[in-house]
Amino acid sequence: QVQLVESGGGLVQPGGSLRLSCVVSGSIFSVYFMGWYRQAPGEQRELVATIGTGGNTNYADSVKGRFAISRDNAKNTVYLEMNSLKPEDTAVYYCNAARQFPPLLNFWGQGTQVTVSS
Repeated sequence: QVQLVESGGGLVQPGGSLRLSCVVSGSIFSVYFMGWYRQAPGEQRELVATIGTGGNTNYADSVKGRFAISRDNAKNTVYLEMNSLKPEDTAVYYCNAARQFPPLLNFWGQGTQVTVSS
């Protein structure tokens, strides 16, 4: 059973920083395409950033230049470094692991709350 456990969320003032972590257990982490998504109240879940098995990254326009996704295959962990946080970054952040070869598999973490407020 693949499990994803996020941590690192919390309350931060505008302009502040947070680092989210997501530890994956129960499978071979290195073969998974990893991503961070977020969902604000009343909104649909949206892509924040992704990182491929080779380390290539992709970001939503709203976070480019402020957020950085990385992975440590030795620790089965993906990170999201968030800087210059804005109130509109407030959301529940979810970690996603996707295996992109058959059988296709997709797993989600339970989410971690990020609140940006003064």
